[in-house]
Amino acid sequence: MTTHTPTDFRTHARTRGRRAGLAAAGVLALLTVNACAAADTGGGDTKTVSLHTPSWVGAEVNTAVAAYLLEHELGYKVKTQQMDETPAWDAMSQGKIDAILEDWGHPQEEKRYVQGNKSVVSAGELGVTGHIGWFVPKYLADEKPDITDHKNLNKYAGLFKTPESGDKGQFIKGDPSYVSHDNALIKNLGLNYKPIEAGAEATHLAQLEQLYKNKKPFLTYWWTPQWMNATMDLVEVKLPPYAEGCDADKKAVACAYPDVPLKKWMNADFAKEDSEAARFLKNFKWTTEQQNLVAKYVAADKMSPEKAAEKWVEENESTWKAWLPKK
Repeated sequence: MTTHTPTDFRTHARTRGRRAGLAAAGVLALLTVNACAAADTGGGDTKTVSLHTPSWVGAEVNTAVAAYLLEHELGYKVKTQQMDETPAWDAMSQGKIDAILEDWGHPQEEKRYVQGNKSVVSAGELGVTGHIGWFVPKYLADEKPDITDHKNLNKYAGLFKTPESGDKGQFIKGDPSYVSHDNALIKNLGLNYKPIEAGAEATHLAQLEQLYKNKKPFLTYWWTPQWMNATMDLVEVKLPPYAEGCDADKKAVACAYPDVPLKKWMNADFAKEDSEAARFLKNFKWTTEQQNLVAKYVAADKMSPEKAAEKWVEENESTWKAWLPKK
């Protein structure tokens, strides 16, 4: 996060983070099923909702759980569309999708669509707080405690050298679709490191998993919420403290990423209808732990998003009942 993750917020400070190989395949399957189901209804009185599906598994399961409840409890057909964050804002403003359920902060889009043409409105907070930062494995931090301060990173650059980084330490970047300011941070903090893109999130996670398994040193872009925090013990590297506006000039950034409460947004016309679906999506709010659990079902336990959502719904009625609109 976001990715981490994710885009402007990662621009604004948290991006983040987040696609997992089989999870992505499962989501694509879900998208196809839902799209076909919507097409087969032929219109008429069918109630349809269109939701954004981001590329990282944590946000994918927001959509999966919401879609499951909209279909099984409220009688809607749900169409999901997978796309990057900024195009999703554009689509929402045009009414091509009704809602985004996990936004890591897009100040430019908010200015254009919320304050500007008023085509998008807030749907409240998701209940999850996102954070992006630089992390090292705990086994390395235990061995070299001062490595968790950016001021000491140059002293240890040799530990992180790879064939790709040459005579510099390697900094492992996240998914290239997640906007971050790691390049600027490395330059502006005078660090002897070379940022290397890991590739798509699934590749990034697989690389870290292998390094962690072999107890190798690594320095990486990382975020919360992220289900792999349950399987890897990572320690954050202290960067200069975040202050409002310190990341406004993307080329001059020299501060940490902030903590950001993740938000939901809706197309303004969809919100005005005040339908059961709109009220439900405004009420939808859960915790980081709940999201990580369902993400684990998908990414680690290899369940489809739909089956993961079904399992969670069956076991957590007391939570989701409160999201249903009052009759």
